[in-house]
Amino acid sequence: MPKDFPRARRVAEQIQRELSRLVSVELRDPRLRLVTVTEVEVTRDLAHAKVFVSVLGSDDASEAVTALRHAAGHLRHLLGHQLSLRSIPELHFVEDRVLVEGSRLSALINRAVAEDASHHPADSSTNAPKPRKP
Repeated sequence: MPKDFPRARRVAEQIQRELSRLVSVELRDPRLRLVTVTEVEVTRDLAHAKVFVSVLGSDDASEAVTALRHAAGHLRHLLGHQLSLRSIPELHFVEDRVLVEGSRLSALINRAVAEDASHHPADSSTNAPKPRKP
């Protein structure tokens, strides 16, 4: 079982809050309008931070990730002014596919349920409990 590193977790949460604010306030790139920082994972030695981002209303966040990778040095510099750390972790931006995959699986489940209901319309009414007579 891996050890729990609460300091790394606290630093990751603080980086997530600050990056969310910095991306929305400081960066003027139109590709970053609807970017959300969903999670940050920091290594135990606080040298690297993997930043997961998603783009609202888009299945493809590659342009936003490219823009963030281009601005990583500037964001790291701005983080240095906000965080009281000896060294600021190197930022690695990654597209967060969890929301996209979740909605895709939900759509598949809904389609399977609808197909099953169309093949067996009588089953849905016979499985319902009958009311008791007093």
